Amino acid sequence: MTIEVLKSKIHRVRITGADLNYIGSITVDEALMDAANIIEGEKVSIVNVNNGERLDTYVIKGERNSGEITMNGPAARRVQPGDIVIIISYASMEFEEAKSFRPSIIFPNESTNRLN
Repeated sequence: MTIEVLKSKIHRVRITGADLNYIGSITVDEALMDAANIIEGEKVSIVNVNNGERLDTYVIKGERNSGEITMNGPAARRVQPGDIVIIISYASMEFEEAKSFRPSIIFPNESTNRLN
């Protein structure tokens, strides 16, 4: 039996941009992606702390150490620059493996979106 478990989380980062006319996805600072063990193209859930919105999309690599967190495409209507979001990814794994698995969870500075 496989179950879905938390794989990675970027906890509380500030939206720096919302680009409605982009094809889709969320652009995330590459340093945050590396620290959270998230890769480009990976499916993520976005939870908006400010308005309670929750959506799924995929990650595009942003400039390293830029602090960029930009919501792209139609999902840009569900955030405002300055909103605080949580970025979450999940993985499917065997039940026994999941018992000992430890997710990558990071807590960037929510003012700068950079690692402390």
